[in-house]
Amino acid sequence: MHLPLTRYGLPQVAVFPLLVCILMVLLFLFLRPLYILIPAEAVLLVVLIWMLSFFRNPSRTIVPDEKILYSPADGTITDISVVDDTELGMPALRIGMFLSIYNVHINRAPCQVRIEKVTYKKGRFKNAMSPESSRVNESNDILMTRLSAPADRLLVRQVSGAVARHIVCEAREGAEYRQGEPFGMIKFGSRTELYLPAAGGALGKDGGEKRKYEVIVKTGDPARAGLTPFVRYYP
Repeated sequence: MHLPLTRYGLPQVAVFPLLVCILMVLLFLFLRPLYILIPAEAVLLVVLIWMLSFFRNPSRTIVPDEKILYSPADGTITDISVVDDTELGMPALRIGMFLSIYNVHINRAPCQVRIEKVTYKKGRFKNAMSPESSRVNESNDILMTRLSAPADRLLVRQVSGAVARHIVCEAREGAEYRQGEPFGMIKFGSRTELYLPAAGGALGKDGGEKRKYEVIVKTGDPARAGLTPFVRYYP
């Protein structure tokens, strides 16, 4: 059975709304006059709806496609660039996206993968809209290998932001995930990045070497985890 709220939100999804409901009841019983009570209750109702909305777990129909890397998160693409220092051990193409407090925050596997290693790093809590936050903020690296050809190593990085202070990741070494299968979330505003080998990819299209893949999104595009194609591999 599909649950409308994610289990990754526990305990906040249970405790915070309950506290708001208790406060609303107390205000109703003891706060007067009405011109103060009604606006106060309205504000708390909006907060309650937002809290439940933040931890929502919408039902999604994932269409498996071994030639596609889907977005690992909901959000807006902020940067697409090549970086050198990554867990992949080679220059990597990075697709970074910002997740606002209004986005669904569940992270999903971009394709069918096997988890190689999960590395947590303490850090700061700078604005997650900046690519610089990936280097200095608290983060969690999930190194994985595609189970379809080509068997590239990929990396999904969960990055805390100025508001987000808690990364949830249930992925463990050796575990296998289906394309679009959830593996965690970042609570409140944050950043998620997808890394893949740069060699032979989109940046090589003007050379003599045949491209292995192409990036089919651009900066500013909205993305939805498990639904928005990021990369298409060629046969």
